[in-house]
Amino acid sequence: MSVQATPLPSFMIPENAPFSPEQRVWLSGFLAAAMAPHAVGVTPLSDSEAAALVPGLGAPAGPALASNDDAPWHDPAMAADERMKLAEGKPLAPRLMAAMAQQDCGQCGYNCADYANAIFLKKEERLNLCAPGGKETARLVKKLAEDLDKADAAPVDKAPAEPGAVSAPQAVPAGAAGRSRENPAEAIFLSRRRLNAEKSDKHTWHIEFDLAESGLDYEVGDSFGIFAKNGFGLVDQTIAMLGAAHTTEVRGRTLRDVLHDEVSLGVAPDTLFELFSYISGGKIREKARALARGEDPDGDAAHLDVLAVLQKFTGVRPHPEAFVDALEPLQSRLYSISSSPKATPGRVSLTVDAVRYLIGKRIRSGVASTYMAERVEPGERLKCYVQKAHNFALPADPTKPVIMVGPGTGIAPFRAFLLERQATKAPGQNWLFFGHQRQATDFLYRDELHAMKQAGTLNRLSLAWSRDGKEKYYVQDRMREVGAELWQWLAQGAHFYVCGDAKRMAKDVEAAMVEIVATHGVRSTDEAIAFVNGLKKAGRYQADVY
Repeated sequence: MSVQATPLPSFMIPENAPFSPEQRVWLSGFLAAAMAPHAVGVTPLSDSEAAALVPGLGAPAGPALASNDDAPWHDPAMAADERMKLAEGKPLAPRLMAAMAQQDCGQCGYNCADYANAIFLKKEERLNLCAPGGKETARLVKKLAEDLDKADAAPVDKAPAEPGAVSAPQAVPAGAAGRSRENPAEAIFLSRRRLNAEKSDKHTWHIEFDLAESGLDYEVGDSFGIFAKNGFGLVDQTIAMLGAAHTTEVRGRTLRDVLHDEVSLGVAPDTLFELFSYISGGKIREKARALARGEDPDGDAAHLDVLAVLQKFTGVRPHPEAFVDALEPLQSRLYSISSSPKATPGRVSLTVDAVRYLIGKRIRSGVASTYMAERVEPGERLKCYVQKAHNFALPADPTKPVIMVGPGTGIAPFRAFLLERQATKAPGQNWLFFGHQRQATDFLYRDELHAMKQAGTLNRLSLAWSRDGKEKYYVQDRMREVGAELWQWLAQGAHFYVCGDAKRMAKDVEAAMVEIVATHGVRSTDEAIAFVNGLKKAGRYQADVY
């Protein structure tokens, strides 16, 4: 591309204007983005969006619901204690939102603000749906819900919601199977194919399902929910530690079947520790109580799954029925879809890392990832559903360029984007940043990407390998190297996407983007931050992180 990078105009807000310094910086960035659509391709925002962009402007009366518009804690890389500190003094619904993992992943059926508001408005009773936040979030939400129960929340349910705040989604029709995790459909497992070379440290799989009989459809950017099953090896070890028989009847089924597909054998819930405190005595009881309170008496709380708890409290064996009742339901797992329905109608594919890690002398395994990589057989039916994307989709205008940053399995939705653009012959240009450990063994979809490049679908492919040199080299480093060209694409109205690790990669990519805007857009750091936030508000900077 040979577009001349043009500095954006600087809009100065008068010192005597009734704005705080923070509001002045935000408004300056917004005006620069919104008032220069020909220079940077940002669609001007509506008056309500503009008011929402500037914290503190136009705050309406009514209940204080959670909203992304005034949520400095809405950062998936931020620790929970930092988020809760930022939310101190805020109304209850925003504090509930701060307790969430901030990934807006949709695994709970909401985004973070929606889920917080649904709990606050008494439209959602389940307090443990935030899978990425795990036990930490569940404890925080439980404590805040206790405060909610003490308050008279009845009038709040009838009060008008503030503009920009989200409400609980409408109930999914009972007949719409596969549109929510509460009402899944069935898909047929077709195949798995390993994407790494044999000597790779990773085991990444291309997984395909047949949707022809399920009635399901999807769009690129959506996620696919899988109801996996625990491995029988782990189930049998758990039964052996309980000292029970496989055929013991629980909930009208055998104990083995219930542990296989009904309850989670992952992170031990507080209710399991409470059960052990009830049926034991002395030091064991005190230790179990401490763990149930979120304390860590032996320094091993972070690594206690259900089997590890049974091994820790040897000699204390609960009744199988009480044991099962103390466990959490086996939750579904969401994966970014890596296929396009226009390219492969009736099929859906995922790109999945088989998760394994060593704790002590035990190898732990991810439930869903190893289920798909090893245990499910071709032809088997499994429960599934489509989770619609929360603000993660290709631009409505097919002529717009797109820049995609997806290292590792973060490539999944961008493979879908490229296949979609190829199938629809979208004229907009496409630039993919991909990175992994080693080029020789971890270049996922290498042949497909090269073919797309030769066909003209993929205009630029920028690669980063973290283990091929003496120093680690990541996608954000590659972005900085080509910052001038990346800015030119933004100047032509490109939409920017990032998918992958929320804690480090996505945060580092955003920092690199701010640096690129400041350097090549000739702006101060504060203005560059405001500009990137303006892109997010305009829907031109979208993230799918986990």
